[in-house]
Amino acid sequence: MYQINFKQPVHIHFIGIGGISMSGLAEILLREGFQISGSDNKQSELTEHLEKEGAKIYYGQRASNIQDNLDLVVYTAAIHADNPEYAEVIRRGFPTLTRAELLGQIMKNYGTPIAISGTHGKTTTTSMISQILLEADTDPTLSVGGILKAINGNFRIGQSDLFVTEACEYTNSFLSFFPKIGIILNIEEDHLDFFKDINDIRHSFHEFAKLLPDDGTLIINADIDHYEEITAGLSCKVITFALHKEADYMASNIIYHEDACPTFELRRNGNLTDTVSLHVPGEHNVANALAAIALADLLSVDALIVKKALMTFSGTDRRFEYKGEIGGVTIIDDYAHHPTEIKATLSAVKNYPHQTAWCVFQPHTYTRTKAFLQEFADALTLADKVVLADIYAARETDTLGISSRDLQQEIQKRGTDAYYFSSFDEIENFLLENCIHGDLLITMGAGDIVKVGESLLGQ
Repeated sequence: MYQINFKQPVHIHFIGIGGISMSGLAEILLREGFQISGSDNKQSELTEHLEKEGAKIYYGQRASNIQDNLDLVVYTAAIHADNPEYAEVIRRGFPTLTRAELLGQIMKNYGTPIAISGTHGKTTTTSMISQILLEADTDPTLSVGGILKAINGNFRIGQSDLFVTEACEYTNSFLSFFPKIGIILNIEEDHLDFFKDINDIRHSFHEFAKLLPDDGTLIINADIDHYEEITAGLSCKVITFALHKEADYMASNIIYHEDACPTFELRRNGNLTDTVSLHVPGEHNVANALAAIALADLLSVDALIVKKALMTFSGTDRRFEYKGEIGGVTIIDDYAHHPTEIKATLSAVKNYPHQTAWCVFQPHTYTRTKAFLQEFADALTLADKVVLADIYAARETDTLGISSRDLQQEIQKRGTDAYYFSSFDEIENFLLENCIHGDLLITMGAGDIVKVGESLLGQ
Protein backbone atom coordinates (compact mmCIF):
# COMPACT_ATOMS: atom_id res chain seq x y z
CA MET A 1 0.00 0.00 0.00
CA TYR A 2 1.18 3.51 -0.85
CA GLN A 3 2.35 5.37 2.26
CA ILE A 4 1.94 9.14 2.39
CA ASN A 5 4.82 11.16 3.79
CA PHE A 6 3.13 14.20 5.28
CA LYS A 7 6.48 16.00 5.43
CA GLN A 8 6.80 15.73 1.65
CA PRO A 9 3.51 16.88 0.08
CA VAL A 10 2.71 15.48 -3.38
CA HIS A 11 -0.04 15.80 -6.00
CA ILE A 12 -3.14 13.77 -5.06
CA HIS A 13 -6.20 13.36 -7.30
CA PHE A 14 -9.63 12.48 -5.86
CA ILE A 15 -12.18 10.63 -8.01
CA GLY A 16 -15.49 11.78 -6.52
CA ILE A 17 -14.06 14.75 -4.63
CA GLY A 18 -17.50 16.29 -4.04
CA GLY A 19 -18.53 13.64 -1.51
CA ILE A 20 -18.99 14.88 2.03
CA SER A 21 -16.10 12.79 3.37
CA MET A 22 -13.80 13.07 0.35
CA SER A 23 -14.09 16.86 0.30
CA GLY A 24 -13.09 17.07 3.96
CA LEU A 25 -10.04 14.85 3.47
CA ALA A 26 -9.04 16.90 0.43
CA GLU A 27 -9.16 20.09 2.48
CA ILE A 28 -7.07 18.58 5.27
CA LEU A 29 -4.38 17.74 2.69
CA LEU A 30 -4.65 21.18 1.08
CA ARG A 31 -3.93 22.72 4.49
CA GLU A 32 -0.92 20.40 4.79
CA GLY A 33 0.53 21.79 1.56
CA PHE A 34 -0.49 19.02 -0.86
CA GLN A 35 -1.45 19.80 -4.46
CA ILE A 36 -5.03 18.61 -4.88
CA SER A 37 -7.13 17.91 -7.94
CA GLY A 38 -10.31 15.94 -8.32
CA SER A 39 -13.45 15.27 -10.27
CA ASP A 40 -17.17 15.03 -9.62
CA ASN A 41 -20.34 14.74 -11.65
CA LYS A 42 -21.63 18.17 -10.73
CA GLN A 43 -20.70 21.43 -9.08
CA SER A 44 -21.69 21.93 -5.43
CA GLU A 45 -20.95 24.18 -2.47
CA LEU A 46 -18.31 21.66 -1.36
CA THR A 47 -16.49 21.66 -4.70
CA GLU A 48 -16.73 25.45 -5.01
CA HIS A 49 -15.18 25.78 -1.55
CA LEU A 50 -12.31 23.46 -2.50
CA GLU A 51 -11.68 25.51 -5.64
CA LYS A 52 -11.41 28.65 -3.51
CA GLU A 53 -8.88 26.81 -1.33
CA GLY A 54 -6.74 26.02 -4.38
CA ALA A 55 -7.94 22.65 -5.65
CA LYS A 56 -8.34 21.96 -9.37
CA ILE A 57 -11.80 20.46 -9.94
CA TYR A 58 -13.00 18.73 -13.12
CA TYR A 59 -16.75 18.39 -13.67
CA GLY A 60 -17.56 15.12 -15.37
CA GLN A 61 -15.37 12.05 -15.02
CA ARG A 62 -13.24 11.24 -18.05
CA ALA A 63 -9.85 9.73 -18.78
CA SER A 64 -8.40 13.09 -19.82
CA ASN A 65 -8.69 14.32 -16.22
CA ILE A 66 -5.78 12.05 -15.29
CA GLN A 67 -2.69 14.19 -15.75
CA ASP A 68 0.93 13.06 -16.03
CA ASN A 69 2.03 14.82 -12.83
CA LEU A 70 -0.12 12.80 -10.42
CA ASP A 71 1.58 10.98 -7.55
CA LEU A 72 -1.47 9.30 -5.99
CA VAL A 73 -5.16 8.75 -6.78
CA VAL A 74 -7.86 8.37 -4.10
CA TYR A 75 -11.29 6.89 -4.87
CA THR A 76 -14.45 5.86 -3.02
CA ALA A 77 -16.33 2.56 -2.79
CA ALA A 78 -18.83 3.98 -5.29
CA ILE A 79 -16.17 4.01 -8.05
CA HIS A 80 -16.15 0.85 -10.15
CA ALA A 81 -13.75 -0.63 -12.69
CA ASP A 82 -15.68 0.85 -15.62
CA ASN A 83 -15.25 4.42 -14.36
CA PRO A 84 -13.21 6.13 -17.12
CA GLU A 85 -10.86 7.90 -14.72
CA TYR A 86 -10.27 4.83 -12.59
CA ALA A 87 -9.70 2.69 -15.70
CA GLU A 88 -7.12 5.22 -16.95
CA VAL A 89 -5.39 5.27 -13.54
CA ILE A 90 -5.05 1.48 -13.57
CA ARG A 91 -3.91 1.44 -17.19
CA ARG A 92 -1.14 3.91 -16.43
CA GLY A 93 -0.14 2.31 -13.15
CA PHE A 94 -0.63 5.25 -10.77
CA PRO A 95 -0.60 4.37 -7.04
CA THR A 96 -4.08 4.34 -5.47
CA LEU A 97 -5.71 4.45 -2.05
CA THR A 98 -9.35 4.04 -1.12
CA ARG A 99 -10.99 6.86 0.82
CA ALA A 100 -10.86 4.70 3.96
CA GLU A 101 -7.16 3.91 3.50
CA LEU A 102 -6.38 7.60 3.14
CA LEU A 103 -8.42 8.43 6.23
CA GLY A 104 -6.55 5.73 8.15
CA GLN A 105 -3.20 7.23 7.17
CA ILE A 106 -4.35 10.70 8.21
CA MET A 107 -5.39 9.31 11.60
CA LYS A 108 -1.82 8.15 12.21
CA ASN A 109 -0.73 11.80 12.35
CA TYR A 110 -2.75 12.43 15.52
CA GLY A 111 -2.02 11.38 19.09
CA THR A 112 -5.67 10.60 19.94
CA PRO A 113 -7.64 9.45 16.90
CA ILE A 114 -11.28 8.65 17.78
CA ALA A 115 -13.54 6.56 15.52
CA ILE A 116 -17.32 6.34 16.01
CA SER A 117 -18.92 3.24 14.50
CA GLY A 118 -22.32 1.55 14.51
CA THR A 119 -25.13 0.64 12.16
CA HIS A 120 -27.04 3.77 13.21
CA GLY A 121 -26.33 7.09 14.90
CA LYS A 122 -22.76 7.68 13.74
CA THR A 123 -23.29 11.19 12.38
CA THR A 124 -25.37 12.39 15.33
CA THR A 125 -22.99 10.97 17.95
CA THR A 126 -19.92 12.28 16.12
CA SER A 127 -21.62 15.66 16.03
CA MET A 128 -22.46 15.53 19.75
CA ILE A 129 -18.85 14.69 20.53
CA SER A 130 -17.66 17.46 18.23
CA GLN A 131 -19.90 19.98 20.00
CA ILE A 132 -18.52 18.90 23.39
CA LEU A 133 -14.88 19.13 22.28
CA LEU A 134 -15.45 22.54 20.69
CA GLU A 135 -17.20 23.81 23.82
CA ALA A 136 -14.20 22.57 25.84
CA ASP A 137 -11.75 24.49 23.59
CA THR A 138 -9.77 21.33 22.77
CA ASP A 139 -9.19 22.49 19.16
CA PRO A 140 -9.97 19.10 17.54
CA THR A 141 -9.83 18.05 13.91
CA LEU A 142 -13.28 16.78 12.95
CA SER A 143 -14.66 14.72 10.07
CA VAL A 144 -18.45 14.44 10.25
CA GLY A 145 -20.81 12.64 7.85
CA GLY A 146 -23.21 15.58 7.79
CA ILE A 147 -23.27 19.35 8.04
CA LEU A 148 -22.65 20.42 11.63
CA LYS A 149 -23.99 23.88 12.43
CA ALA A 150 -21.24 24.62 14.99
CA ILE A 151 -18.59 24.48 12.26
CA ASN A 152 -20.87 25.34 9.32
CA GLY A 153 -19.64 22.32 7.44
CA ASN A 154 -18.63 18.68 7.66
CA PHE A 155 -15.06 19.05 8.83
CA ARG A 156 -12.78 21.23 10.91
CA ILE A 157 -9.00 21.34 10.99
CA GLY A 158 -7.58 21.88 14.46
CA GLN A 159 -4.11 22.05 15.96
CA SER A 160 -4.45 19.58 18.87
CA ASP A 161 -3.78 15.84 18.81
CA LEU A 162 -7.54 15.04 18.81
CA PHE A 163 -8.96 13.64 15.57
CA VAL A 164 -12.63 12.60 15.47
CA THR A 165 -14.23 10.72 12.59
CA GLU A 166 -17.09 8.43 11.72
CA ALA A 167 -16.16 4.82 11.00
CA CYS A 168 -18.46 3.12 8.48
CA GLU A 169 -18.63 -0.67 8.28
CA TYR A 170 -19.74 -0.80 4.62
CA THR A 171 -17.15 -2.70 2.53
CA ASN A 172 -15.21 -3.01 5.81
CA SER A 173 -13.95 0.54 5.36
CA PHE A 174 -13.36 1.00 9.09
CA LEU A 175 -10.83 -1.84 9.12
CA SER A 176 -8.41 0.53 7.36
CA PHE A 177 -8.45 2.90 10.35
CA PHE A 178 -6.00 3.36 13.23
CA PRO A 179 -8.08 4.55 16.21
CA LYS A 180 -6.88 4.87 19.78
CA ILE A 181 -10.46 5.25 21.03
CA GLY A 182 -13.31 3.41 19.33
CA ILE A 183 -17.06 3.64 19.88
CA ILE A 184 -19.58 0.98 18.81
CA LEU A 185 -23.12 2.36 19.05
CA ASN A 186 -25.08 -0.66 17.83
CA ILE A 187 -24.78 -3.66 15.50
CA GLU A 188 -27.64 -4.72 13.24
CA GLU A 189 -28.24 -6.21 9.80
CA ASP A 190 -27.60 -3.74 7.00
CA HIS A 191 -25.59 -3.44 3.77
CA LEU A 192 -26.54 -6.98 2.81
CA ASP A 193 -25.28 -6.30 -0.71
CA PHE A 194 -21.84 -6.66 0.91
CA PHE A 195 -22.23 -8.63 4.15
CA LYS A 196 -23.55 -12.19 4.12
CA ASP A 197 -25.56 -11.96 7.34
CA ILE A 198 -25.57 -10.57 10.88
CA ASN A 199 -22.75 -12.89 11.95
CA ASP A 200 -20.57 -11.54 9.15
CA ILE A 201 -21.36 -8.00 10.33
CA ARG A 202 -20.59 -8.87 13.97
CA HIS A 203 -17.28 -10.37 12.88
CA SER A 204 -16.32 -7.10 11.18
CA PHE A 205 -17.14 -5.07 14.29
CA HIS A 206 -15.04 -7.48 16.34
CA GLU A 207 -12.16 -6.93 13.92
CA PHE A 208 -12.68 -3.17 14.27
CA ALA A 209 -12.48 -3.47 18.06
CA LYS A 210 -9.25 -5.47 17.72
CA LEU A 211 -7.64 -2.48 15.97
CA LEU A 212 -7.46 -0.65 19.30
CA PRO A 213 -4.01 -0.70 20.94
CA ASP A 214 -3.29 -1.96 24.45
CA ASP A 215 -3.46 1.59 25.82
CA GLY A 216 -6.62 2.35 23.84
CA THR A 217 -10.29 2.25 24.87
CA LEU A 218 -13.46 0.78 23.43
CA ILE A 219 -16.79 2.38 24.36
CA ILE A 220 -19.58 -0.06 23.48
CA ASN A 221 -23.34 -0.32 23.85
CA ALA A 222 -24.10 -3.16 26.28
CA ASP A 223 -27.60 -3.44 24.77
CA ILE A 224 -26.01 -5.09 21.72
CA ASP A 225 -26.93 -8.79 21.76
CA HIS A 226 -24.08 -10.72 23.39
CA TYR A 227 -21.80 -7.69 23.21
CA GLU A 228 -19.21 -9.69 25.14
CA GLU A 229 -18.51 -11.61 21.91
CA ILE A 230 -17.41 -8.32 20.34
CA THR A 231 -15.09 -7.46 23.25
CA ALA A 232 -13.71 -11.00 23.71
CA GLY A 233 -9.91 -11.14 23.74
CA LEU A 234 -9.38 -7.37 23.67
CA SER A 235 -6.34 -5.99 25.46
CA CYS A 236 -7.67 -2.43 25.56
CA LYS A 237 -9.90 -0.86 28.22
CA VAL A 238 -13.66 -1.42 27.71
CA ILE A 239 -16.37 1.03 28.86
CA THR A 240 -20.07 0.22 28.47
CA PHE A 241 -23.24 2.30 28.14
CA ALA A 242 -26.84 1.13 27.81
CA LEU A 243 -30.50 2.03 28.10
CA HIS A 244 -31.81 -1.39 29.07
CA LYS A 245 -28.98 -3.42 30.61
CA GLU A 246 -26.51 -2.84 33.41
CA ALA A 247 -23.59 -0.75 32.20
CA ASP A 248 -20.99 1.80 33.30
CA TYR A 249 -23.16 4.63 31.90
CA MET A 250 -26.95 4.45 32.11
CA ALA A 251 -29.99 6.72 31.84
CA SER A 252 -33.05 6.57 34.07
CA ASN A 253 -36.32 8.49 34.47
CA ILE A 254 -36.39 9.75 30.88
CA ILE A 255 -39.04 12.42 30.35
CA TYR A 256 -39.96 14.18 27.11
CA HIS A 257 -40.77 17.85 26.63
CA GLU A 258 -43.31 19.22 24.19
CA ASP A 259 -40.70 19.27 21.40
CA ALA A 260 -40.03 15.51 21.96
CA CYS A 261 -36.58 16.28 23.40
CA PRO A 262 -35.62 14.22 26.49
CA THR A 263 -34.25 14.96 29.94
CA PHE A 264 -32.75 12.03 31.86
CA GLU A 265 -30.89 11.11 35.03
CA LEU A 266 -27.31 10.08 34.35
CA ARG A 267 -25.91 7.12 36.27
CA ARG A 268 -22.21 6.44 36.32
CA ASN A 269 -21.28 3.01 37.70
CA GLY A 270 -24.71 2.74 39.30
CA ASN A 271 -24.60 6.14 41.01
CA LEU A 272 -26.90 9.02 40.12
CA THR A 273 -24.48 11.81 39.24
CA ASP A 274 -26.37 14.34 37.12
CA THR A 275 -29.44 15.33 35.13
CA VAL A 276 -28.93 15.92 31.41
CA SER A 277 -31.23 17.65 28.92
CA LEU A 278 -30.98 17.25 25.15
CA HIS A 279 -32.08 19.51 22.32
CA VAL A 280 -32.59 16.60 19.90
CA PRO A 281 -35.62 14.28 20.09
CA GLY A 282 -36.04 10.59 20.82
CA GLU A 283 -34.83 7.82 23.10
CA HIS A 284 -32.16 6.80 20.58
CA ASN A 285 -30.46 10.14 21.16
CA VAL A 286 -30.25 9.39 24.89
CA ALA A 287 -28.13 6.37 23.98
CA ASN A 288 -26.01 8.50 21.65
CA ALA A 289 -25.54 11.04 24.44
CA LEU A 290 -24.40 8.34 26.89
CA ALA A 291 -21.66 7.33 24.44
CA ALA A 292 -20.59 10.96 24.06
CA ILE A 293 -20.55 11.49 27.85
CA ALA A 294 -18.44 8.36 28.36
CA LEU A 295 -15.90 9.66 25.86
CA ALA A 296 -15.90 13.13 27.42
CA ASP A 297 -15.18 11.61 30.83
CA LEU A 298 -12.34 9.57 29.33
CA LEU A 299 -10.86 12.80 27.94
CA SER A 300 -11.40 14.58 31.31
CA VAL A 301 -13.79 17.19 29.93
CA ASP A 302 -15.55 19.12 32.69
CA ALA A 303 -19.07 17.78 33.33
CA LEU A 304 -20.65 21.26 33.21
CA ILE A 305 -19.18 21.84 29.76
CA VAL A 306 -20.56 18.49 28.61
CA LYS A 307 -24.05 19.35 29.87
CA LYS A 308 -23.99 22.75 28.20
CA ALA A 309 -22.79 21.31 24.89
CA LEU A 310 -25.46 18.60 24.84
CA MET A 311 -28.16 21.11 25.76
CA THR A 312 -27.18 23.44 22.90
CA PHE A 313 -26.59 20.73 20.29
CA SER A 314 -29.56 20.90 17.94
CA GLY A 315 -28.64 18.18 15.50
CA THR A 316 -27.17 18.01 12.00
CA ASP A 317 -28.71 18.39 8.57
CA ARG A 318 -31.27 15.70 7.73
CA ARG A 319 -31.49 14.34 11.30
CA PHE A 320 -35.01 15.27 12.48
CA GLU A 321 -34.33 18.65 10.91
CA TYR A 322 -37.07 21.25 11.19
CA LYS A 323 -37.55 22.63 7.68
CA GLY A 324 -40.43 25.04 8.24
CA GLU A 325 -44.19 25.43 8.40
CA ILE A 326 -46.77 26.10 5.74
CA GLY A 327 -50.53 26.38 6.24
CA GLY A 328 -50.13 25.20 9.81
CA VAL A 329 -48.35 21.99 8.66
CA THR A 330 -44.93 21.41 10.27
CA ILE A 331 -42.36 19.90 7.92
CA ILE A 332 -39.45 17.81 9.25
CA ASP A 333 -36.77 15.95 7.29
CA ASP A 334 -34.85 12.88 8.39
CA TYR A 335 -32.17 10.66 6.84
CA ALA A 336 -33.60 7.40 8.29
CA HIS A 337 -33.40 4.59 5.72
CA HIS A 338 -33.21 1.43 7.87
CA PRO A 339 -36.20 -0.01 9.78
CA THR A 340 -34.56 0.60 13.17
CA GLU A 341 -33.86 4.23 12.27
CA ILE A 342 -37.41 4.72 11.00
CA LYS A 343 -38.83 3.23 14.19
CA ALA A 344 -36.65 5.50 16.33
CA THR A 345 -37.60 8.63 14.38
CA LEU A 346 -41.33 7.90 14.22
CA SER A 347 -41.31 7.01 17.93
CA ALA A 348 -39.87 10.47 18.57
CA VAL A 349 -42.71 11.93 16.47
CA LYS A 350 -45.19 10.47 18.99
CA ASN A 351 -43.87 13.00 21.54
CA TYR A 352 -44.02 15.92 19.08
CA PRO A 353 -47.22 18.02 18.93
CA HIS A 354 -49.35 17.12 15.90
CA GLN A 355 -52.78 16.03 14.72
CA THR A 356 -51.90 13.57 11.95
CA ALA A 357 -48.35 12.32 11.31
CA TRP A 358 -47.59 11.93 7.60
CA CYS A 359 -44.42 10.06 6.59
CA VAL A 360 -43.21 10.51 3.02
CA PHE A 361 -40.72 7.69 2.61
CA GLN A 362 -38.27 7.00 -0.18
CA PRO A 363 -36.77 3.47 0.12
CA HIS A 364 -33.01 3.38 -0.38
CA THR A 365 -31.59 0.61 -2.63
CA TYR A 366 -33.35 -2.47 -3.95
CA THR A 367 -31.21 -4.79 -1.83
CA ARG A 368 -32.20 -3.13 1.46
CA THR A 369 -35.86 -2.86 0.47
CA LYS A 370 -36.14 -6.54 -0.43
CA ALA A 371 -34.17 -7.75 2.62
CA PHE A 372 -36.23 -5.72 5.11
CA LEU A 373 -39.62 -5.45 3.39
CA GLN A 374 -41.61 -6.72 6.38
CA GLU A 375 -39.53 -4.71 8.88
CA PHE A 376 -40.00 -1.53 6.83
CA ALA A 377 -43.75 -2.10 6.79
CA ASP A 378 -43.82 -2.66 10.57
CA ALA A 379 -41.78 0.48 11.27
CA LEU A 380 -43.73 2.76 8.94
CA THR A 381 -47.04 1.88 10.59
CA LEU A 382 -45.92 4.12 13.47
CA ALA A 383 -46.98 6.99 11.19
CA ASP A 384 -50.68 7.74 10.77
CA LYS A 385 -50.40 7.92 6.98
CA VAL A 386 -47.56 6.89 4.65
CA VAL A 387 -46.73 8.21 1.19
CA LEU A 388 -44.17 6.25 -0.83
CA ALA A 389 -41.84 7.42 -3.58
CA ASP A 390 -39.96 5.16 -5.97
CA ILE A 391 -36.90 3.33 -4.63
CA TYR A 392 -33.73 5.43 -4.74
CA ALA A 393 -31.31 3.13 -6.56
CA ALA A 394 -28.03 4.72 -5.38
CA ARG A 395 -25.26 2.30 -6.41
CA GLU A 396 -27.62 -0.45 -7.61
CA THR A 397 -29.71 -1.47 -10.63
CA ASP A 398 -33.13 -3.10 -10.38
CA THR A 399 -32.48 -6.82 -10.70
CA LEU A 400 -34.50 -8.04 -7.70
CA GLY A 401 -38.07 -7.40 -8.84
CA ILE A 402 -38.91 -5.22 -5.83
CA SER A 403 -40.77 -1.90 -5.88
CA SER A 404 -42.41 0.64 -3.59
CA ARG A 405 -45.79 -0.85 -4.55
CA ASP A 406 -44.77 -4.04 -2.71
CA LEU A 407 -44.08 -1.97 0.41
CA GLN A 408 -47.38 -0.13 -0.03
CA GLN A 409 -49.28 -3.43 -0.03
CA GLU A 410 -47.50 -4.65 3.12
CA ILE A 411 -48.30 -1.42 4.99
CA GLN A 412 -51.93 -1.57 3.91
CA LYS A 413 -52.16 -5.17 5.14
CA ARG A 414 -51.27 -3.82 8.58
CA GLY A 415 -54.19 -1.39 8.53
CA THR A 416 -52.28 1.84 7.85
CA ASP A 417 -53.17 4.12 4.94
CA ALA A 418 -50.38 4.01 2.36
CA TYR A 419 -50.17 5.79 -0.99
CA TYR A 420 -47.67 5.43 -3.83
CA PHE A 421 -46.80 7.98 -6.51
CA SER A 422 -44.15 7.68 -9.21
CA SER A 423 -43.11 11.35 -9.19
CA PHE A 424 -42.36 14.04 -6.62
CA ASP A 425 -44.83 16.38 -8.37
CA GLU A 426 -47.65 13.89 -7.75
CA ILE A 427 -46.60 13.50 -4.11
CA GLU A 428 -46.55 17.26 -3.57
CA ASN A 429 -49.98 17.75 -5.15
CA PHE A 430 -51.43 14.95 -3.01
CA LEU A 431 -49.99 16.44 0.19
CA LEU A 432 -51.27 19.93 -0.68
CA GLU A 433 -54.74 18.50 -1.05
CA ASN A 434 -54.71 16.30 2.05
CA CYS A 435 -52.49 17.78 4.80
CA ILE A 436 -54.34 20.15 7.11
CA HIS A 437 -53.52 22.65 9.87
CA GLY A 438 -51.88 20.91 12.83
CA ASP A 439 -50.46 17.99 10.83
CA LEU A 440 -46.81 16.93 10.94
CA LEU A 441 -45.15 15.97 7.66
CA ILE A 442 -41.82 14.16 7.77
CA THR A 443 -39.86 13.40 4.60
CA MET A 444 -37.64 10.40 5.18
CA GLY A 445 -34.88 8.53 3.35
CA ALA A 446 -31.24 8.71 2.29
CA GLY A 447 -31.98 9.84 -1.27
CA ASP A 448 -33.36 13.15 -2.50
CA ILE A 449 -36.82 12.99 -0.90
CA VAL A 450 -35.92 16.14 1.08
CA LYS A 451 -36.80 18.04 -2.11
CA VAL A 452 -40.50 17.33 -1.55
CA GLY A 453 -40.67 19.25 1.72
CA GLU A 454 -38.43 22.02 0.42
CA SER A 455 -40.63 22.42 -2.66
CA LEU A 456 -43.76 22.67 -0.53
CA LEU A 457 -42.03 25.40 1.49
CA GLY A 458 -40.93 27.20 -1.68
CA GLN A 459 -37.26 26.69 -0.87
